[in-house]
Amino acid sequence: MRKVITVACLLGLCYATPGTAERNLIPTLDNQPDVCSEQPLEPEWMQNIEMRESYKRLLVQQIYRAESMQRIVDAQSCECATRYPPWEAVEGVFFERYAASEYWDVVEATSEYRKRANELRREAMPICEAEGNW
Repeated sequence: MRKVITVACLLGLCYATPGTAERNLIPTLDNQPDVCSEQPLEPEWMQNIEMRESYKRLLVQQIYRAESMQRIVDAQSCECATRYPPWEAVEGVFFERYAASEYWDVVEATSEYRKRANELRREAMPICEAEGNW
């Protein structure tokens, strides 16, 4: 009888745990940023880009991120307008240099911008943390 109770308890735990874990992973619909609540939205064309072209959206996001980190380092300031500038300049870079590029050229450029942003992040992070914007 003791074995039956033990097995029943173990089975109960096994089946209850995933349900509990799933309930804890429910995303909220509130997409409010932690810092700089007035961040400019991505351009509409990026939000509506076709799935087959989503690699281009990723490139634009990485260009934006790298440029943001560079601006912080150059200005030695992490004001919201410095960290989250309008998207127009980044769009210009993308359309001028990469919009007509082949897939692998875009993937390579994305990797380069990501690497650049990660390197600059080391310098930008302490600046932003000091200002409470990280």
